[in-house]
Amino acid sequence: MKLILVSISFFLLILSTEIYPQFFTEEDVSIFFEKIEFAKNNNLKDLPLNEIISAIGKTFISTDYIAHTLEVTDNEELIINLRGLDCTTFLETTFALALCIKNNETEFENFQSYLKKIRYRNGKIENYTSRLHYFSDWIYDNQRKNLIEDVTKKIGGVEKKFNVNFMSSNPHLYKHLKNNPKFIPIIKKQESEISKRNYYFIPENKISGIDNEIKNGDFIALVTNQNGLDIGHVGIAIKNQNGKTHFLHAPVVGKKVEITSEPLYEYVKNSKKHIGIIVLRTVE
Repeated sequence: MKLILVSISFFLLILSTEIYPQFFTEEDVSIFFEKIEFAKNNNLKDLPLNEIISAIGKTFISTDYIAHTLEVTDNEELIINLRGLDCTTFLETTFALALCIKNNETEFENFQSYLKKIRYRNGKIENYTSRLHYFSDWIYDNQRKNLIEDVTKKIGGVEKKFNVNFMSSNPHLYKHLKNNPKFIPIIKKQESEISKRNYYFIPENKISGIDNEIKNGDFIALVTNQNGLDIGHVGIAIKNQNGKTHFLHAPVVGKKVEITSEPLYEYVKNSKKHIGIIVLRTVE
């Protein structure tokens, strides 16, 4: 389905929001209100935020994985696609919905506002470089906004530095960098800042030992061994009936949002390109 700028049937809705282009479809709005209705019917507002994230995240199971959904416009816009998700947009969408539900702010413009705050540096859209492209930068910025806490060090993480340079080294792989070379030096500067920071991660052979420290609804970032990158995949921790952690995520093209059949530690162990995890917790 082609992504469109809604300007007719939702004219009043857009007038009530901030004045910047916003791309979504009528179906996206309908899905949003279905999630809000589900939350009301199940009294999710009364639950802790992490439990709301778990419950809402599960409502996206069987949603198609769609790649590059944020790259469909020539300029940077707030793009909302609830019909198809990649791993990051799945996490961001679920987070924004959970914040709407917890704070009883259940209009579509509330969702737009939360999504913008989560997705962009300092919560502001300026251009392509204001989006939090590297997930380690996403972690840093959303901690500064007091939306999440990186609990990895607390639960036994070891220090890790990321040497990120993939985007500036491969601008031809990114539509906006290819079309706007002036952004490359800005991205390179951001990469330099990220590479100076200290992070912590749980190595893959230690994950099973700290499984009981992970909470239902925590965000899980998988650290990659790919040169120039930091995080290769993200998703949500889901506890089974025995208290073991599984992984709710949007896997790859051709698959749908799912909960892994194997526990998280096995999933990471079986992945050749991931070496451990970062555990993030929402702030109430």
